[in-house]
Amino acid sequence: MLGILNKVFDFNKRTLNRYEKMAGQIDALASDTEKLSDEQLKAKTVEFQERLSNGEKVDDLLTEAFAVVREAAKRVLNMYPYKVQLMGGIALHEGNISEMKTGEGKTLTSTMPVYLNALSGKGVHVVTVNEYLASRDAHEMGQLFEFLGLTVGLNLNGLSKDEKREAYAADITYSTNNELGFDYLRDNMVLYKEEMAQRPLHYAVIDEVDSILVDEARTPLIISGQAAKSTKLYVQANAFVRTLEKETDFTFDIKTKSVQLTEEGITKSERAFGIENLFDINHVALNHHINQALKAHVIMHNDVDYVVEEGEVVIVDPFTGRLMKGRRYSEGLHQAIEAKEGLEIQNESMTLATITFQNYFRMYDKLSGMTGTAKTEEEEFRNIYNMQVVAIPTNRDIARDDRSDLVYRSMEGKFRAVVEDVSQRHAIGQPVLVGTVAVETSELISQLLKRKNVPHYVLNAKNHFKEAEIIEEAGRRGAVTIATNMAGRGTDIKLGEGVVELGGLAVIGTERHESRRIDNQLRGRSGRQGDPGITQFYLSMEDELMRRFGSENMMNMMDRLGMDDTQPIQSKMVSRAVESAQKRVEGNNFDARKQLLQYDDVLRQQREIIYKQRFDVLESENLRNIVEEMIKSTVERYVSAHTPREELPEEWNLEGIVDSVNGNLLEDGALSLNDLKGKEPEEMIEHILGRTKVKYDEKEESFGEEQMREFEKVIVLRAVDSKWMDHIDAMEQLRQGIHLRAYGQTDPLREYQMEGFAMFESMVSSIEEDAAKYVMKAEIRNNLERQEVAKGQTAVHQKEGDEPVKKKPARKAVEIGRNDPCYCGSGRKFKNCCGS
Repeated sequence: MLGILNKVFDFNKRTLNRYEKMAGQIDALASDTEKLSDEQLKAKTVEFQERLSNGEKVDDLLTEAFAVVREAAKRVLNMYPYKVQLMGGIALHEGNISEMKTGEGKTLTSTMPVYLNALSGKGVHVVTVNEYLASRDAHEMGQLFEFLGLTVGLNLNGLSKDEKREAYAADITYSTNNELGFDYLRDNMVLYKEEMAQRPLHYAVIDEVDSILVDEARTPLIISGQAAKSTKLYVQANAFVRTLEKETDFTFDIKTKSVQLTEEGITKSERAFGIENLFDINHVALNHHINQALKAHVIMHNDVDYVVEEGEVVIVDPFTGRLMKGRRYSEGLHQAIEAKEGLEIQNESMTLATITFQNYFRMYDKLSGMTGTAKTEEEEFRNIYNMQVVAIPTNRDIARDDRSDLVYRSMEGKFRAVVEDVSQRHAIGQPVLVGTVAVETSELISQLLKRKNVPHYVLNAKNHFKEAEIIEEAGRRGAVTIATNMAGRGTDIKLGEGVVELGGLAVIGTERHESRRIDNQLRGRSGRQGDPGITQFYLSMEDELMRRFGSENMMNMMDRLGMDDTQPIQSKMVSRAVESAQKRVEGNNFDARKQLLQYDDVLRQQREIIYKQRFDVLESENLRNIVEEMIKSTVERYVSAHTPREELPEEWNLEGIVDSVNGNLLEDGALSLNDLKGKEPEEMIEHILGRTKVKYDEKEESFGEEQMREFEKVIVLRAVDSKWMDHIDAMEQLRQGIHLRAYGQTDPLREYQMEGFAMFESMVSSIEEDAAKYVMKAEIRNNLERQEVAKGQTAVHQKEGDEPVKKKPARKAVEIGRNDPCYCGSGRKFKNCCGS
């Protein structure tokens, strides 16, 4: 074990030694670069581009290019990158992750590798977690790049196709991760090549890389079309679930966050809905709706997992505490919550295109990222993204005082202690940042502080639009700020006048998050650039993390020692136990993401094949050869299906071949039995293809070559798009039930790979047959137009827990007459009860 640790630290040490030498070489050029006039400095960009076109590599220019950006930053931004920032920039250029503490200037660090890699003209994407940061950085750092002669684009949600194309055509494009993923999917749904916005994915620098590539890695970006379904069953299931009692009718497991009906609950369901067996195959939909309604009531909590805003259920990001507008829980859970809250229930949707961030970002030629906290997830970055984490030293030594956790017996005692600590610090003028895990907690502390007459700001999912403004002010004298989790990531807290003498910013954590990384993010808010500061976490035995990992023994010990709610335990042993629990959760989450990626890879490989072929179709001037290959494959399938090798020639079903060919490729009666009799299968194929070629030639002559070429494209694109969309749904349904194969002693992943491959082959055959049939049989209209198979809308689907995102097939709701007995078991008529 020690050997592995030494290896890891040796890697970091060796890498930093190498980076330090390179930073020294850049430093050595500082005096010469300083002597250049503005015009000479700008001319360096053209010189570098010429050298690249003459065969030099980007790596060869690193030292000079970094020196040029460093000098330009001093002149344009009045900032001069420190040596450690040069080292961080080298790590980014090499496709690694720069772990740089809060306040060390990550934004400025990124300018050097971004400039260097943009010189090739292939485009660089700078990725941020929200549009505020993308706009801010594009404006501030954009001045530097424009001074050096490069173009800067900003890709935002509301832009038109033309504006997006312009943003992506720039040398450097600032964007959010969501928008990049959606643009990729939209580009692969266009009908004309000219409508595509993105260029091939070259190099990306991801800010807050852990948030995007770990926390949101499994979040699927989905372009979906509306599927018209009845919403009545959600209302019915919701009304029924309200009548159930915990333990009697259902059980809830806090560790796995799973809820299940008991035997009594199942009997009550059958009685309420007037059925004999809830697990009968005819009642799959009803069973599913009852389970989702149970989850909505028992697991999903208002102001913790979601908030209700303007008549809509809006998910709260469990990692950042931000509102995630446009995201919906899948599997009908979102509709179940809407029913629970008495809101209008929106229809479920069908998937037209989907991709996860894991798979999107792995398509870049080179990927890099920066964050204050990545070491705890180092194995994941290395295994999944092939990126090393390089911990860059701070410019000044950290002077922050990180204290051991204070553990109280109950939540009430913990919150009392937190409020007392905050009010004492506020009284002397020391700024305080209180970190909470949930919206609920932030509002509770706010109420307690109001009672103590302590003025404060609350920053949670409900007012995140003021996020940056509030965080920037959090370091001034006397400021008290309550923030959920990582709110304000990317925005520095600068200390106000006289605050250093008071001990700097005090960060108080009210609960440990299940990820150490997020606790470290909160700690990192204090003590930037060598400033003083203090961090203290307050825990209780009733906290979720403590309960999940057996706090009973410790509670018994506190009782035996006669400790009450005013006496906390403060020991390194408790802190280590909490950290060990966090490591276990992180390990479980990594395993879940890794396993999901193996499943996702099956669809990724298929998507890349389809998207490449689709692009070839858009780019090609003449599809006749492709269509003729499709016709050939189709004919071969018809012939081989009806002439099996194990049968004698007289047993072959030649009528089947005739019917298939005449029905799908030629006119009725064009091919007869006599044309095939006495021929070997290869001769039959040759004969049929000869006939289809004659018909193809006649059709082209009749309609003209130009119109025939466009007609081929219309048909092939429509076949590819419609079949691919059906295939996405079919693959999701396969994945939904594949885990059951484990009961039959088979590996579910291997089964999924094999069946997924067979389904893909079947889809390709289906595309070929459709395209062949319509090209040969359909009439060409004069007003020929390429048409979208379905109108899509974007959504980022979030799912509770660590389950893969799944989709359900369309289901029909149970119909109940207005005068029938109500399903809730009240004994009254439906119209006078839940149907009123």
